[in-house]
Amino acid sequence: MIGMTVIGKTYNVLILGTGNSARSIMAEALFNTMGHGVFKAYSAGSSPTGVVNRFAIEEIKGTGYPTKNLRSKSWDEFSQPGAPQMDFVITVCDNVAREALPIWHGSSMMAHWGFEDPAAVEGSFEEKKEAFKKVFLQIRNRIDLFTQLPLAHLDQKSLNHGMDKIEKELAN
Repeated sequence: MIGMTVIGKTYNVLILGTGNSARSIMAEALFNTMGHGVFKAYSAGSSPTGVVNRFAIEEIKGTGYPTKNLRSKSWDEFSQPGAPQMDFVITVCDNVAREALPIWHGSSMMAHWGFEDPAAVEGSFEEKKEAFKKVFLQIRNRIDLFTQLPLAHLDQKSLNHGMDKIEKELAN
């Protein structure tokens, strides 16, 4: 259940990766399905590959989220005039977290959720599929906890504290 949200408020979330082909795409789909209309998620990459990883698509299909509109895109799209204002910007790649991020319209709260890159896994088809499943479940767990934060009263300091608490819960 979503914690203390403002009635009717939709929070825009931008999830950033490097290639926008796997982790950020899976997080976009999960936020949009698990957020129950409270969240509208987008994803982008600093160096988009232009293609969504087929293993990511397979994981997303299991949520019922439509995959035909998923695409690998640049984060530049979200700094253009007319782009939605983001309430939250979440990096899911350690490399992107170290990059100089573009300036987005509005004042976004920032968070970093470092996940291993399943697209970097080398091995058999089954090993790659398992890597995507593992990261998909990790992202799902993180989003589940995030949606329970008291969003109506959240500021950057509270977000950092809440995310630290989530990290500790997930480590146990």
